[in-house]
Amino acid sequence: MSASPETPVYVEALIFLGAAVVAVPLFRKLRLGSILGYLAAGLVIGPFGLGLFSDSTSVMHVAELGVVLFLFIIGLELNLSRLWAMRRDIFVLGTAQVVLCGLLTMLYPLLVANRPWQAALIAGLGLALSSTALVMQMLGERGEVQHPHGQKAFAILLLQDLAIVPLLALVALLSPVDSTGGDPLWLSAAKMLGAVAVVIVTGRYLLSPFFRVLANAGAHEVMTAAALLVVIAAATLMTYVGLSSALGAFLAGVLLAESSYRHELEADLEPFRGLLLGLFFISVGMTVDVRAIVDHWRLLLGAVVTLTLIKTSVVYGLMRLLRNPHDVSLRTALLLPQGGEFGFVLFSTAVAAGVMQQEQATLLVVLVTLTMALTPLIAALAPRFIRTRTAPERKEDFAGARGSVLIIGFGRFGQIVSQLLLAEGVDVTTIDIDVEMIEAAERFGFKVYYGDGTRLDVLRAAGAERARLICVCVERQDAATHILELCRTTFPLTEVYVRAYDRGHALELMERGAHFQLRETFESAIAFGRAALVGMGLPPERVAEVEEDIRQRDRERFAIQQQGRDVRAGNDKLYTRPAPRPEPFIPPQRQAVSLNLAPTGEGGPTKDGKKE
Repeated sequence: MSASPETPVYVEALIFLGAAVVAVPLFRKLRLGSILGYLAAGLVIGPFGLGLFSDSTSVMHVAELGVVLFLFIIGLELNLSRLWAMRRDIFVLGTAQVVLCGLLTMLYPLLVANRPWQAALIAGLGLALSSTALVMQMLGERGEVQHPHGQKAFAILLLQDLAIVPLLALVALLSPVDSTGGDPLWLSAAKMLGAVAVVIVTGRYLLSPFFRVLANAGAHEVMTAAALLVVIAAATLMTYVGLSSALGAFLAGVLLAESSYRHELEADLEPFRGLLLGLFFISVGMTVDVRAIVDHWRLLLGAVVTLTLIKTSVVYGLMRLLRNPHDVSLRTALLLPQGGEFGFVLFSTAVAAGVMQQEQATLLVVLVTLTMALTPLIAALAPRFIRTRTAPERKEDFAGARGSVLIIGFGRFGQIVSQLLLAEGVDVTTIDIDVEMIEAAERFGFKVYYGDGTRLDVLRAAGAERARLICVCVERQDAATHILELCRTTFPLTEVYVRAYDRGHALELMERGAHFQLRETFESAIAFGRAALVGMGLPPERVAEVEEDIRQRDRERFAIQQQGRDVRAGNDKLYTRPAPRPEPFIPPQRQAVSLNLAPTGEGGPTKDGKKE
């Protein structure tokens, strides 16, 4: 791996860590992002820089584990129901993006570089794949993974990761090399399906009992080792049958998404994921062949511009066609102009199969690396076209966070909750991710810490383990549910009160173990209706009776819905028309004149309005 085969491993590790520690803070200080720092560090220490390492291939094999761990953690954040909800973006938007970008991009090597159509097709489809590791790392650094453009980008990337399987099969079909010595097509397909089935069955039925046994043993380091074992085993199995190693890790993560141990696994693997993903980007930087750039700079410059324009235009156009807003479409398009890490696999396979020449593959690798390096700069252009004001940066600092109550979210709801607690002298720790809200609160004398409550490390740093009560007051429904799951899993002895978005969300929160929930508009609507009845002239005693009747009906309806998890149940408890009243709300001020015949019965008015 290094220039000298006798160089000790710890010296190589020292070089890698030193390069990262110097480059990443420098590039973040320059507002260029950590990814560009990693790429630059790899270029400097690589064979085309200072020459501290003569071969980047062996480093890449180790660094790919970072991508595998990254996709496993992404899988932990999802579940099958959420994937099903994203099916339109994954299969419609993602498939259309790969096909259109691939066909348009192949025209450049076909017409400009005069490559055979087979090589041009594989080059175009390979360049249509973007970098999951790069884009998700950027979204994670900016806290935008759960934003609409982050979700759209992830859906497209997921389809691209799945597309590597048929693309590798396409290389085999186009190969002029005799491959009769390999397995028959039906046997290869059976192996792939069998491997997927093994991962699904193992993840569904065996992993949770496995981790339960380890958790009962009480050895934290064994849980970490077991998590790494699961990821590497799934990736190895998929690689053995010819599928993507990242696909196996992702499947394992999705199948563990419903497990009660998923948050602990995520926290255990996060340090490994971060370090190995940084190593991956360093190894990508080491592959940049400066001589190839100098010798073919015109061709590469045209390719970079062409690829960027094609991919951004296609993604933006498809998203607008599917009726996505302009800002979401533009942000997503500017995140995906680069080539991806799976392109490296596809191009090397094409060379081995005789579909592509080594010289073309080398230029394609350089092109992918250049587009990856330019992506953070291109994505930074989005605010200039959207005209949205970006929030100033703020660092997490929980010095002094010792409150017995932890409030997550200091919006309109959280502010009122804090008032009641502070009025009674309760020591409160409040966190929020909105920098402008924090600064506005500080001007009024409030101490609000900056922190993302959906992150387990932030909750721990904010004192969730010591708190007697955790109040989740965030606005977003999915964030509130995620925080509740984190707290109930990691801090089971602490009560969690959660702000609910609506009745369906309230039912979900109770099912997931919330100790108390309140729909955000329920009490205000009750107070509003109470004031309306007072305004109609009802006496206070009758208003109180009506209010209690409505509350009781709501409690009964909610209990019925909890039994069947159906928000449509208990509708007979609702008033859908005015209830029959023996007397009018307000005594009539004057005698009404009826326009109809008198009804039968004593005391009814006659046609002329007089009593009989």
